[in-house]
Amino acid sequence: VLALTGKIKIIGEKILASSGKNVDFASAVQSCEEAGGTLAAPRNKEENEAILGIVKEYNKYAYLGIKEGETAGQFLYLTGTPLNYTNWHQYEPNGKGTEKCVEMYTDGSWNDKNCKEHRLSVCEF
Repeated sequence: VLALTGKIKIIGEKILASSGKNVDFASAVQSCEEAGGTLAAPRNKEENEAILGIVKEYNKYAYLGIKEGETAGQFLYLTGTPLNYTNWHQYEPNGKGTEKCVEMYTDGSWNDKNCKEHRLSVCEF
């Protein structure tokens, strides 16, 4: 279970928290669910900045709660709804069908990534 001994931020009605551990995507999703939340997914610039704050504190790339859908190149929230906000890095996403997960860089921009890589997990509650 995710122990909230790491960083915690509040943005709007969301609470963001990270244990600071690097894990693969499936483990990140599972640890957030076990803690009663979901993997953080920014719905606007302010939420992206709040997640970025945690990313910068740990100086690690982080997985976002966004995954490529059935259609290659189409990314969705983990609930299956289309993205209403994006912050892709220049020339991203570029791994159609092969990079199904999304990471946040330490500048706040996004990159599609292989889901087996180990990244920081940031949960939202």
